[in-house]
Amino acid sequence: MRNSLLVLWEQFLVVVIESKKVAFSLEVGKPQLLAYMLSNPYPEKPVYGLITNGSSFRFIKLVKGEITQYAVSKLFDIFNPGNELYSVLRVLKGLGQLAINQE
Repeated sequence: MRNSLLVLWEQFLVVVIESKKVAFSLEVGKPQLLAYMLSNPYPEKPVYGLITNGSSFRFIKLVKGEITQYAVSKLFDIFNPGNELYSVLRVLKGLGQLAINQE
């Protein structure tokens, strides 16, 4: 298994779990994503992350402070009834708007 990293707007990080099996849990990528998020050069701003294995998606928000905290979204899965890919795209669009408004 190999992980890739994509950085957008210096506030949004993506870890893609590359594998031939989509059976890999997203939890496998969470420690690596959090490590990247903690190294964000803008500690005064929250940083957002996405972990995906191609069929499942989970968003993470990290806020640095005296006590660094992170929150994890629900699990979005394209194989659930209703195809939650549209929900993932809505979240990505919202994060894009947030990044544009902060510039």
